[in-house]
Amino acid sequence: MAYKYKMVQIPPTIVVKGREYQGQEAAHYLESLVNEMAAQGWEFYRVDTIGVLTKPGCLGQLFGAREIMREYYVVTFRRET
Repeated sequence: MAYKYKMVQIPPTIVVKGREYQGQEAAHYLESLVNEMAAQGWEFYRVDTIGVLTKPGCLGQLFGAREIMREYYVVTFRRET
């Protein structure tokens, strides 16, 4: 069985006002995304964390800039081809 894959990057942080916090915001966000993609024929497959290291350029290094590590979350969907 062959699959076609689609990756969707999601925000690392979901911002919620204090009064609106219910404790399930991340689950609701992911559920919403998965249902939206399912309506387009994609099956949820997995969630991954991917680190991206940004190195400073030559000028940045001269002024003491450091490498910055950022983590991103990617949701993978698939469907049969």
